Amino acid sequence: MRLYGIEVEVPMMLGTAQYPSPAIMAEAFRASGAGVATVSLRRESGAGSAGREFWKLVSGLGVRVLPNTAGCHTVKEAVTTAAMAREIFSTDWIKLEVIGNPDTLQPDVYGLAEAAKLLCEEGFKVFPYTTEDLVVAERLLSVGCEVLMPWAAPIGTGLGLTNEYGLRTLRARLPDVTMIIDAGLGVPSQAARVMELGFDGILLNTAVAKSGDPVAMAKAFAKATEAGNLARLAVPMEPRDMAAASTPEVGKAFLE
Repeated sequence: MRLYGIEVEVPMMLGTAQYPSPAIMAEAFRASGAGVATVSLRRESGAGSAGREFWKLVSGLGVRVLPNTAGCHTVKEAVTTAAMAREIFSTDWIKLEVIGNPDTLQPDVYGLAEAAKLLCEEGFKVFPYTTEDLVVAERLLSVGCEVLMPWAAPIGTGLGLTNEYGLRTLRARLPDVTMIIDAGLGVPSQAARVMELGFDGILLNTAVAKSGDPVAMAKAFAKATEAGNLARLAVPMEPRDMAAASTPEVGKAFLE
């Protein structure tokens, strides 16, 4: 992945919430090879000594940190949280979430575009969590975003690509924009499909952290992501309606 001029070797990001223990989280990161960790400022950094210990653990992973504005429902909340994150984590990167519906956790795309504009003007490198809507994507790009993070399905559902047509259309219309599928992936085969469609990477949390074996699942997603990317580069055959024999008819032996 190329993220605001930075090359990230493994096209995978991992969240840091919901793991059975900090040690398992760290081992899952090592198993995945993920080069970016997303961290919620509200959830992880505001709890005094506990927050400091968590930040020490994340720093020890040797990965880039992408703070997010998880839990923010207004533009003001998101912008304020982003400013706090820049001060605490010493980074201009911010995963921007402005949630519009408390049940589906669907982005408020109007507030998202407004907040993205304000943050880009303040020098932030914004990673907006958005839908697969092309018009919204173009608006986010127009205000200064260079990376888009469309969802596959609502956060934490594991439903996979609920609108593959929309995602394929988005990828086809914006071929040069870095896009990372964020939210809704549940199993590694879905990650492989994401990469086959030409997306640049994936972001996971629940699918790994809440699985029976987070370390094994992190490794499985990493391998699936690599497989999907290799398949895309190899240019898969086009589907066809009629059967076609793989063995040529010419030279076939005739037996009486």
